[in-house]
Amino acid sequence: MDLVLSADQKLFRATVKGFLEKEAPLTRVRELADTSTGFDRDWWSRAAELGWTAMLVSEELGGGSVSGDGLLDLAIVAEEFGRGVGPGPLLATNIVLAGLAAATDGPDHSHIVEALVSGESVATWAVYEPGGQWSPLTPGLTAKPGSDGFVLDGVKDRVELAEQADLLLVTATTEQGLTQFLVPADAAGVSVEASRSLDLVRRFAEVRFAGVEVPGSAVVGLVGRAEPLVERQLQVAIVLQSAETCGALERVFEFTTQWAFDRYSFGRPLASYQALKHRFADMKTWIEACHATTGAAARAVQDGAEDAAELVSVAKSYVGSRSTQILQDCVQMHGGIGVTWEHDLHLYLRRATVNRALYGTPEDHRLRIADIIAPSERKTS
Repeated sequence: MDLVLSADQKLFRATVKGFLEKEAPLTRVRELADTSTGFDRDWWSRAAELGWTAMLVSEELGGGSVSGDGLLDLAIVAEEFGRGVGPGPLLATNIVLAGLAAATDGPDHSHIVEALVSGESVATWAVYEPGGQWSPLTPGLTAKPGSDGFVLDGVKDRVELAEQADLLLVTATTEQGLTQFLVPADAAGVSVEASRSLDLVRRFAEVRFAGVEVPGSAVVGLVGRAEPLVERQLQVAIVLQSAETCGALERVFEFTTQWAFDRYSFGRPLASYQALKHRFADMKTWIEACHATTGAAARAVQDGAEDAAELVSVAKSYVGSRSTQILQDCVQMHGGIGVTWEHDLHLYLRRATVNRALYGTPEDHRLRIADIIAPSERKTS
């Protein structure tokens, strides 16, 4: 997301772009819309070979990045993903890897990390719960002491790729506090029911845990001390999500601008009308602001800055709000063809709309900013 990329990063971006254009063009995305998985596991293994799952992991566990700033390099991948409405568990798996990499204490999960980095396994974060306000730090799902570990009971919904994942990273409430567990998707007592998705290639599901027994080794980090891990995962999720949305906005703006020059009305190209010029100027300004807020958030999270949480929420609030507005404007610019199934515009609008809703809405993050800036004032108001 930096304005100036190194030579290695430029080469990396070109490699990612070339791979996506060849292996997952929009025609292929449309084909995957009719499949149950939404992506191909062999394709994902090849993507992992390019380092898409290694950026947030130490070299000791098979990770590494292009520039040494793993999250910034991964944001490059996410941005190119957005430009092509890419399929696959880029966000889901890297969010889990972010938590596992940050869990320096507790049980050893190095073998799981290695499997995820290689693309052999796929994991996803089970954090959302039905109803209520977005609250990742106070889950209703409980984990009570069992004979050989813990027993999980509760429901998670809007779990991305739950039917396709091998592992679920589950947030739960224990007697000691917030705790995360790695649960095999096929564990006894786990049931998955697919949900409808606005995004054509992203699959979501509701996951029920009915007396699911997990050993103590399933804990990620320390029991009752998962709040820093959850915060880290949330920050990484929003940075990647915002970068992906920025990529989508750039691509749609490009072909909408070209359309305005190619489409004639009353003997003149649409781009020549002053009223439309103002709208294009507004959209371009908003897109640059989306890049700026996302870039600031990515750098802050990469550096572990004190204001990282605030900047992440600023990015989600701004990008989430502006993205759908910009895309709707682009739909209007295209006229009737913009609302047809055959045109690609709706693919981008679907992705941006889902991104706007996941990991806290813009409204949720404005409240989060208020808590960060002046927590005592909001609690007493």
